[in-house]
Amino acid sequence: MRQASKPYEATVPDALHGVGLGAPRVCDGAAIHRLVAACKPLDLNSLYAYLLLCEHFAETCVRAERAGRTVGFISAYRPPRTGDIVFVWQVAVAEEMRGQGLAGAMLRELLARPALRGCRYLETTVSPSNEPSRRVFHGLARALRAPVAERVLFAESDFGDEQHERETLIRIGPFAGA
Repeated sequence: MRQASKPYEATVPDALHGVGLGAPRVCDGAAIHRLVAACKPLDLNSLYAYLLLCEHFAETCVRAERAGRTVGFISAYRPPRTGDIVFVWQVAVAEEMRGQGLAGAMLRELLARPALRGCRYLETTVSPSNEPSRRVFHGLARALRAPVAERVLFAESDFGDEQHERETLIRIGPFAGA
């Protein structure tokens, strides 16, 4: 694995040889939608939402591909009125790619992007039962040597009649050297 000079510089583990990381394009929207549909417990958004992410937020989203096939996706954006935060909405990894470090590699790719210059914090929400996602984000915090804070952002009651666990906000940062 190539060593990064900064903890948030993009690196790709050797196990991911042949995987390319880059910005999604509109033509990737349908494949991204199918990937997220296969990644339970992620909430599936409309295909239109993924097309918009590819069109309007490509600089803050990451698509992983192997042999032309979408095997990973991160949707993220910089929330309005918060210049130093990136919010990671979803992290999806194809089943056959799990456990190889792809989620972490995509997050490091995201943080290394020029569009995130000035970001000192990463925020995301994770349901309490989603232990794999919790491990990914806590592992990223360790790699960044950054503190982690958690609080409930959306309670079960906020979801109305929909049966949905609460969503815990995980805040990583400030990043070392940021």
